[in-house]
Amino acid sequence: MTALAPRVCVPVAAHDDFDGWRDSARRLIQAGIAPDRVIWSLPGAVAGDLFAGDPPPDLAGDAPPAAAPPVLASRDYLELAGRAALHADPARFDLLYRLLWRLQTAPRLMDDRADRDVRAIDALARTVRRDIHKMRAFVRFRVVEDAHGETYVAWFEPGHHILRANGGFFVRRFAGMRWSILTPQGALHWDGETLREGPPADRGDAPAGDPAEALWRTYYASIFNPARLKIGAMVKEMPRRYWKNLPEADLIPELIASAQAREAAMIALGGEQAGRPPETLAALDAAVAACRRCAIGCNGTRAVPGHGPVDARLMVVGEQPGDHEELAGRPFVGPAGQVLRDHARTAGLDLDAARLTNAVRHFKHVPQGKQRLHQTPTAREIDTCRWWLDAERHLVRPRVVLALGASAARALLGRTISLQQERGRFVPLDDGAQLLITSHPAYLLRLGEAARVAEAARFAADLALVAGA
Repeated sequence: MTALAPRVCVPVAAHDDFDGWRDSARRLIQAGIAPDRVIWSLPGAVAGDLFAGDPPPDLAGDAPPAAAPPVLASRDYLELAGRAALHADPARFDLLYRLLWRLQTAPRLMDDRADRDVRAIDALARTVRRDIHKMRAFVRFRVVEDAHGETYVAWFEPGHHILRANGGFFVRRFAGMRWSILTPQGALHWDGETLREGPPADRGDAPAGDPAEALWRTYYASIFNPARLKIGAMVKEMPRRYWKNLPEADLIPELIASAQAREAAMIALGGEQAGRPPETLAALDAAVAACRRCAIGCNGTRAVPGHGPVDARLMVVGEQPGDHEELAGRPFVGPAGQVLRDHARTAGLDLDAARLTNAVRHFKHVPQGKQRLHQTPTAREIDTCRWWLDAERHLVRPRVVLALGASAARALLGRTISLQQERGRFVPLDDGAQLLITSHPAYLLRLGEAARVAEAARFAADLALVAGA
């Protein structure tokens, strides 16, 4: 009777420790240990496998054996594996190692989207990406007073191990305030200089509310447009499991229930104040200038209206006006606008005959000395300003719309996109126009020389498609 090869138990230090797992996996591959012999031991897991044996050879060493072959891992694999490792599925590391083992003899395996393992890792990564996005969208801070002054505290219940992966985003987004994010998996604390980790927390450790919540609820109710209500889409973007931690969530059932009556009242009132779009571009520009529906509209900058013929066949939509545009009161007059014009001229596009506009009409920025540094508008801010873009499209009725960047694409499609996956092809809009998505010319200005050359070629090819249309 043939003896079974002993299985090896490999510990993973933390549920989101992809780097540590990758180091162990590399050594296992170089030691020739097949996936069916490996048991990945997660923190808190109950040990006790009938066939478990000793730790794998060389796993604790400082370097792999001198004669060990290099481990092959494609960029696609590493990108998906890094996300999938954050999933709550306890078998995720088995899947990742099995795929890595197979890549050693099939280096193009990740291109086979029909393969079961490739489909599985892609599904895990997509779920994690969605959970990361939902955390960024639905964390709600509440202010508390302590010995150091105001601290903002939020409670969140992630579905996967995404807390540390999101730490950098919240540091960049809220760099100027002291905050804590508490979750059942752990906590993050930012004091304005250092990001620290803390132990798991309970819901009772977070404050139940603060005075600012009443203002937020009033604002949310005021921007809730019953004429644009799509319950299925809303629940998809704001799943019900997050509602219990959102101060505005208890308003949603009543707002949905009263939507039909409110829409009828809006129609009966008529006019712009009832939610109907302006009938001329001049009226639209005046209304945008007076808009204070979001924080950007209240930051002291002036709105920058669209510019170009009312019957333009092409509409170009950017993200928002920049410093130069806000000062001049016209879109695309700064450095990014010059890049766009240079490429458009080469492609044969006459931008003087096009309608130039933006997804967001005010300049979102943070002051730094005498400079005003650009800040990317949030999805909520883009969606709030989308009403004005829809009104402008209705008046101009372009045949082709060019979206520059992901923010512009969201304003036109109503959803977050993957720019690299959806760029360079025409998509029909609900009014019959054809939409083409490409990168924003400001992106070209931020790239290094080699990357700029490659991206400029793609940008030029996208503009050539628009010119051909």
